[in-house]
Amino acid sequence: MTPGMRDRVIVTTGIVGLTALAWVYLVRMAHSMAAMSMPEMNMWAVPDVSMLIVMWVVMMVAMMLPSAAPMIVLAVGTYRRRAGGPAAWAMGGAFALGYLLAWTGFSVVAALAQAGLHRAAWLSPAMSASNAWLGGAILIVAGVYQWLPVKARCLTHCRSPLNFLMTAWREGLIGAVRMGVHHGKFCIGCCWALMLLLFVAGVMNLVWVAAIAVLVLVEKVLPLGSLAGRLTGAALIVWGVLVALK
Repeated sequence: MTPGMRDRVIVTTGIVGLTALAWVYLVRMAHSMAAMSMPEMNMWAVPDVSMLIVMWVVMMVAMMLPSAAPMIVLAVGTYRRRAGGPAAWAMGGAFALGYLLAWTGFSVVAALAQAGLHRAAWLSPAMSASNAWLGGAILIVAGVYQWLPVKARCLTHCRSPLNFLMTAWREGLIGAVRMGVHHGKFCIGCCWALMLLLFVAGVMNLVWVAAIAVLVLVEKVLPLGSLAGRLTGAALIVWGVLVALK
């Protein structure tokens, strides 16, 4: 087995393992939350919000880590050629950590937004939009964003890992973390609007979580991913209008 092939096998195995653990956690949490009620609208406490943050972080690992696999594989291979040995794996891990740190920041914002919407009585006990106007607006915003130039720029970045490494390379462990955070910011720019869809279907609706994760993977990896994203955007706009007019 060539070093490059070994890198791909090890990194892919690690990503599959972490993703599987995240999904196991989400399934267990979904079952636990189904058996309990959400806090009263004005009774959110620090432990409740902390639980939401953990839930969103794990959900982002489950949804976004697979789509980052090509970038992480390329980063590990590049570090191996430049540093070799254990140092390459340490810096590859630091890159992945930086990527997840960026999504952790997004998770904090999403959890605070969820708590605020719930406190304002705009979310149902199932953690979905409680009125047609809010649900329709979220669908339309997510659909329109799929067609905006900023979405296209961020998606182009995520689909071009080699170009990113050539233009944003940083040396050392701190540099690897910074590169991971930088790449994560572009991925957030690409996918944040799709994550809003969870406020329509229910934040812990695992069918929707899986569907969005598949769409993100298709957009970033497959040759016609950009077209699939735009077609999805058009469908979301139509759906949003229908929901709002109910």
